[in-house]
Amino acid sequence: MKSIPLKIAVLAAALFFSATAQAQKGWTNLFNGKDLKDWTVKISKHEVGDNYANTFRVENGMMKVSYDGYQDFDKQYGHIFYKTPYSYYLLKVEYRFVGDQVKGGEGWATRNSGAMLHGQDPKTMLKDQDFPISIEAQLLGGDGKAERHTGNVCTPGTTIEIDDKLFTTHCLDSKSKTYHGEQWVTAEFLVLGDSIIKHIINKDTVLVYTKPKIGGGNVSNFDPKVKQDGKALTGGYISLQSESHPIEFRKVALFDLAPYANDKKKLDKVLAKLKDE
Repeated sequence: MKSIPLKIAVLAAALFFSATAQAQKGWTNLFNGKDLKDWTVKISKHEVGDNYANTFRVENGMMKVSYDGYQDFDKQYGHIFYKTPYSYYLLKVEYRFVGDQVKGGEGWATRNSGAMLHGQDPKTMLKDQDFPISIEAQLLGGDGKAERHTGNVCTPGTTIEIDDKLFTTHCLDSKSKTYHGEQWVTAEFLVLGDSIIKHIINKDTVLVYTKPKIGGGNVSNFDPKVKQDGKALTGGYISLQSESHPIEFRKVALFDLAPYANDKKKLDKVLAKLKDE
């Protein structure tokens, strides 16, 4: 057998140990930094899988939401869904808003995007549906002047509870700081089935709510068979939004907590370690 050159052997060992360490840490990179092969696009007024005007793309190792192919936004709200549904997890995204809003975007959608949690399967969305039935972890950028929180929650076709009381308003602000300009922000979302969801911005817990369910309004042109009001949201698909303002994601990663769902002691131990990372 021929001997393996030392440099190749060292490189192979380094790659092996790097992959092993990543697996041991438990994180899965949902976005691989190269392409969108594990993701499905659904843009309102277009069929599932149609990435209209190359809205979602990968450039320079980042997932970008861009509108250079649009003449007018025309309420073509879009979402890109990861292929696997999850129930118990910690989702981490690193994002920044860039550039200017596309022509035709709503005023409220300036520097506005989101990570949709416990969402419906994109294949069940109708062509003209605007938003997936889901819990929206809203991402907002500052306008350079006023206070504008990020890590808020909105409820397209869903309900939540705050302090054991049903929350009926569509969106609720978090207590986060305001992040102006094009700075990178780290947002984490701890999702434990239909029990509790926490929003964490730059290591600061800014919002906590419980008992997500299907119900309420603020979603249009959906299939009535999918919107089963009162049904607990114990899991679902994760998606990222296009709402008319360019945004970039350099990291989308998930720590699957499902193995600890029925063991609170182990779950708390894992969460404590994650908090210290």
